[in-house]
Parts: sequence; C-alpha cells; structure tokens
Amino acid sequence: MPVDRLQVHAPGAGVLLSTADFGDDWAMSTTTPNPLLDFSRLPDYASILPEHVEPAVRSQLATNRTALAALLAQPVADFASLVEPFEALQQSLSRVFAPVAHLNAVVNAEALREAYNACVPLIAEYGTEVGQNEELCAAYRRLRESAPEALSPAQRQVLDFALREFRLAGVGLPAATKDRYKAIMQELSRLQSRFDENVLDATNAWSRQVTDAAVLAGLPEHVVARARAAAAAAEPPVDGWLLALDAPTYTAVLTHAEDRSLRRDFYEAWNTRASDRGPLAGQYDNSALIADVLRLRHEAAQLLGFANFAEYSLATKMAGTVDEVLGFLDQLATHYHAAARREIDELAAFAGHALEPWDVPFNAERLKRQRFDVSEEALRPYFPLPRVMAGLFNVAERLYGLRIAPRAVPLWHADAGYYEVLDRAGRLVGGFYVDLYARKGKRGGAWMGECVNRQGLQGQVTAPVAHLVCNFTPPVGGKPSLLTHYEVTTLFHEFGHTLHHVLTRVDYPSLAGINGVAWDAVELPSQIMEQWCWRAEALPLLSGHVDSGEPLPAELLHRLLGSRQFHAGLAGVRQLEFALFDFRLHAGYDPAHGPRLAEVLGAARAAVAVVQPPEWNRFAHSFSHIFAGGYAAGYYSYKWAEVLAADAFGAFEEAGVFDSATAQRFLDQLLSQGGSRDAMDAFVAFRGRKPDVAALLRQAGIAA
Repeated sequence: MPVDRLQVHAPGAGVLLSTADFGDDWAMSTTTPNPLLDFSRLPDYASILPEHVEPAVRSQLATNRTALAALLAQPVADFASLVEPFEALQQSLSRVFAPVAHLNAVVNAEALREAYNACVPLIAEYGTEVGQNEELCAAYRRLRESAPEALSPAQRQVLDFALREFRLAGVGLPAATKDRYKAIMQELSRLQSRFDENVLDATNAWSRQVTDAAVLAGLPEHVVARARAAAAAAEPPVDGWLLALDAPTYTAVLTHAEDRSLRRDFYEAWNTRASDRGPLAGQYDNSALIADVLRLRHEAAQLLGFANFAEYSLATKMAGTVDEVLGFLDQLATHYHAAARREIDELAAFAGHALEPWDVPFNAERLKRQRFDVSEEALRPYFPLPRVMAGLFNVAERLYGLRIAPRAVPLWHADAGYYEVLDRAGRLVGGFYVDLYARKGKRGGAWMGECVNRQGLQGQVTAPVAHLVCNFTPPVGGKPSLLTHYEVTTLFHEFGHTLHHVLTRVDYPSLAGINGVAWDAVELPSQIMEQWCWRAEALPLLSGHVDSGEPLPAELLHRLLGSRQFHAGLAGVRQLEFALFDFRLHAGYDPAHGPRLAEVLGAARAAVAVVQPPEWNRFAHSFSHIFAGGYAAGYYSYKWAEVLAADAFGAFEEAGVFDSATAQRFLDQLLSQGGSRDAMDAFVAFRGRKPDVAALLRQAGIAA
C-alpha cells in the first residue's frame, strides 16, 4: 500500500506537483491546444490523449532548461529570486507529467504506454542533469552558508535537502563519472517501468475458466457473479465462469475456495507472474530485468562513494546504518517468529494435514470463524463502500475539522470521482481523486499518488490534490461494492497518505506533503489511520448493512475487535521475510555473483518463515515495491513505521480516540510538516519521547 511518486534525484524535484490554481470553471482553456500544458486548473483527464504526452513533456523540459539558465545568469541571486522560481519550475514539469504517470497506472493501453515510456528517460535525464548542475549547487551552498540567520527554518531545510540531493545525484563526480551516472539513471528508469509492465501484462494474461459449478464451492456470491459476467463478456464468450487474476479474486479464491486444486492454480499463477516458471513461463519474464536493476543500482551507489545500494538508500531515511536496520528486523523477528510458529502448528492441527501455502489462508479463515464467529465475508454486507466512505469522512471531520464533498470534474473513467476538502471555516484545503475498483488495464494494489502539490510562492497558494487508488471488487447486481474489513483498513491506510499530502502547510513544493520526508517515516500517517478501523468508537460510523442500514451489531463488533490479534505472528513474519530479503539483497550484492535471488530469499525465509513455499515460487519477479517502486532497500519501512504508528496512537488511546487536542497536536507536529522537519524531531514533539517498539508488540498481542 505504497505512496506513488516518480523518483528523480534533483533538488526541488518532488514529483507529481503543480503550479495550478483551480477555481469554479472546469472547462478546458480554448487557448491551450495541449491539455497537459494548461496549468490554470485541474488536469482535463477527459481530453488528454497519448499524442499529447511527449510534445508536452519535451516543451516543458525546454522551458525549464531555458528558465534555469536565466536564473543562474542573474548577477545577484537570493532565496526569493533563485530558489523560489526554481521550485516553481520543478512544479511545472511535475504538473505536466503527473496526469501521464497516473493514467499509465489506471487505464494502461498500448498507445499511452508507448508515450509514457518515451518520456520516462527524458524525465530521468533532466533530473540527473539538474542534480549534477555544479553552478546551481554552488548557488544553493552560498545561500545556505552566507547569511543563515536571514533564512527561515523552512528555507534552511529546503537548502539542506537540496544540497543532499545534489550529492546523491553525483554533482561532485568527475565529468566521465557523471556521464556514467546519468546513463545509469536513465536505464534504471526504463527497466523499472518495464518491470511493472511485465507484472501487469502477466496478471492480465491469465484467467481460469470453470465449467463445473462444484469447483466454485465456498466462493462468495459476488465473486461467482462477476466471473459469470466475465465469461459472457469474453471475446468470444465462453461457457461457465471466468475467474481473473486480479487481487480481489485471488484473495477470495485463496481464502474461500473449497477446491484445493483451484487454490493451488491461483497460488501458482499469482506467485510465478512475470517469471520463468508457472503457466506463463518466460512470456513476461523479469529475471534479466532484476539482474540489470540490481547491478546498476550497486554501480550507481559505488560511484557516489557508498559501499552498496542499501547504504545509499539510508541517506534519505531515519535509520542510520545497515546494521541498525538489520538489528531492528532481527529484534522483531525474535518475537514474531515464536508467535508464528505456535500459530502455524495450531493451524495444521486444526486442518488435520500438512499445510501448503495455498492451504493457509483457507484454513485460517475457517479457524477464525470457529474461534470468533466472524468472517470477512460475513462482514461484507455491513461495509458497503458508500457507507464506509461517509464514515471515513466523518472520522476526518471529528479529528481535524474537515468537510469533504464530491465535485464534478473531468475524469479518466466512469468509476473515478473527485472530492474537495474544506476546513472548519469552509476554506478550500485541497482535494483528491478516487479510483477504487479493479479492472483490466489497471495496476494492482492500492496507493496514493500526488497530482498537485502545495505551493505558497510569490503570494500565490496552490492547494494540493492527490490520487487515491484501490482495487476493490466492483459493484455487482445493482448493489454497491461491499468491502471486507481488511479492505476497509486498506482504504483508511491510503486516506492517511492522502491527508499527509493534502493537509501540509509547507509552502515549498520540494518539502510539502510526502516530499522530503524520511522514507521509513512516510508510512506513519497511513498506518495510524488504520487504527480507527479497530475502535468501537469509530466502527459504527463506518458500517451500515447494505439492506437495512443498521450499523454493525454490538455482538458482531465485539467479535471483530476480538479477532484483531489473530495470526499476528504469521502476518508479521511475512512482512519481515519481504523486508529481510529486500535489504539483504541490496546490502550484500556482489557483482561477481549476480542477484542470488534464491539464496538471499532462502536465507530470509530460514530466519523468519514458518511456511516454506515450493521451489517454483517466484514472488520476487512481481515484487514491484522494490524493483519498480520507491521501496528498494526500504521495505523495512513498513515495520519501522508500524512502530511509530502504534506508539503515536497510544497518545489517542490515553486521551480518547477522537480527542481534538491530541488530533490537533498530531496535525501540527507531524501531518502538516512534510519534509520541513526531521522525522524523529517531529515524532518526539508529538509523543514527548522517542518511539518504543514495545507499543507495536503489545498491539499485536506478542510479548515484548
């Protein structure tokens, strides 16, 4: 459940930003033929075509280069005449490319993909070019060192952040080495984009036709109905049912299908996507891409003086050293592994046979139902999406005084929508798009992506706008989409990222919202929002039976809350396995031996896993978080931020989960600060002390 942004090492180049100021008139400007170059309002998603993409990007890149040269030619430059205009330039480029990156993720098609891929290396080249601009770096350094007392704390942080980014872009390297670094960055941008495309294509390419109704035993009605509709809509139509490999269907099959062979088929298809094994072996294979990505990351890190990419990654995180991260993960593993071992032994005894990975979710759901008399499917009718959204907005209003209302704007798909966010006085704070249903051509998972970033320069304030994307089951049979409780927490998680983006008070785009935030702290706002999904004070606000409207009955609410710690050990070791694999892969990479995926993954599993997958499992080949996203050598951030969130929520538990003073303090000290403040300093300012890992262990019901 990541945040989503294009990563370009260039000062002030936090991505998906905007100089737009939107008002009441949403019509496209008639004076701008290319809608991507109209910054006067929100993106006109209804008008953007693939042929607009590359011309707009090239035009804005040329504008930026010319304008930057003029800025550097000034005889005397101060913060207002150099840094602020440069921040605005970076905003403009991001304003052009934000809609393109978003559309490529949610309505992916061949022409758009080609246009996007043509621009990715152009953006990467520009980002490295700016980051290696010695004249610009020297100007920033002069401003930082000449009269620091004339700068505000936020301005000093802008300069400090930019100077760090200059270093990470290789500004001090010899000319030949700079060229090599730039070439690496361009190639990495291309490879990482291709990795994601292979995962999407492999996911879309596989489906399972079922002609015997008995095979569908145990599957929820809405899944069966959707599969029947998919079979009828296929070209040409097919008999029976057609089960796709999207995340909601995969989860439903693994959790509820009584047919063990069906579960195994889905497990194999999902966990061999884009690899050399499985039903589509070799068709979208990411093996060579992974090897190239790891090799190039390692080379880039060493060019900058780091021993490996893990050290390079930590330059932008709270954790200081490789040993600190590994020690943190080992500390958690000690506690989680013992709990997971007990849980899997109990589950095997309950199932009455040895468990394969495709047996675990199915039997866990049965055991949970027996123990707590509650199941995710039984909860669905109480969580229709419209009611959950209303409850989510109610929680935001109670905590932060926000009013959230829909607004008609140009959209990219009939499933999408837009909401504006107002403060207590009715002033516009920002807005966010939503796109919540799974469909073909849409990237899997859930994420928040920036659309417009806050900017407060030269007397003009631009309100921030986000994209909130999930992949829930679409409405079926005239009823709204019905969510599991897990999906409710997913929505809250991404909304937490959205609040982090929208509620920022930082005027400088490079540090506004999630920009400039230590990556292992960026999940704190999202994970703390999940906490309200587990509170008796909040759940009645989120629930209402799809037929009667009645909130979750008290007894069912009690049983749901009682299940929170169920299999916390198994969930924990799964995340630790991913984190250890990612971090050791990047910290221990040796170009003489290549990726060593199986070896590194095997060691991570030996350390924490209690269920060993089959030899043909290739989950790494679709691990987009680390091979295509921003979590390379940083997946540990999820557990790191879980500690922060559990401890921070303790303040709400002590004062009351809707205590306005505590919420205001969280907003003032953390949510609104963006990257303008050190993450640990911000946490201490809110909590009064440094975070304690025991808070997370207590929440999970695991002995500290």
